Amino acid sequence: MPDADIVVLGRIVGPYGVKGWVRVHPFGDDPLSWKEMPVWWLAPSEDGVWQEQELKSFKAHGDGLVAAFEAVTDRSAAEALKGWWIGAPRAALPPPAEDEFYWADLIGMQVVNTADELLGTVQGLIETGSNDVLRVAGTDGEERLLPFVDAVVLQVDGVERRIRVEWGLDW
Repeated sequence: MPDADIVVLGRIVGPYGVKGWVRVHPFGDDPLSWKEMPVWWLAPSEDGVWQEQELKSFKAHGDGLVAAFEAVTDRSAAEALKGWWIGAPRAALPPPAEDEFYWADLIGMQVVNTADELLGTVQGLIETGSNDVLRVAGTDGEERLLPFVDAVVLQVDGVERRIRVEWGLDW
């Protein structure tokens, strides 16, 4: 499967317990829906080679999420997955609701302000707890961090691959 078809959903942050479970950091609002996918795709880096892993179990535990895979049976195997990315083929995911976006779809979009000045290109997103933040790499070499909130992000145009924002070049 081409890696371009994979949407990054989260990351494995470490082992949990001694029976091969891992702690999961999701990039999204409804990670418990992932348990409906019998196979997850894992890669050591975002641009690495994706490998199928059959999901044994996935659940909320305390203030986090934990998962178990059929082929990962002990803590050592779970430790080896620390830092690995979790993804799924786009075809396995539901389409996002109106005004909702997969992070993967935002990366690479141009960011333009209301004065039609190009601020740069979305390089990634940061989850802060209160809201997500766009990491925008400017053509001037500057990195801008823009909160992904209605007051700043005015429009996301998936067809034109452009995000219109209320943000100055010199901010």
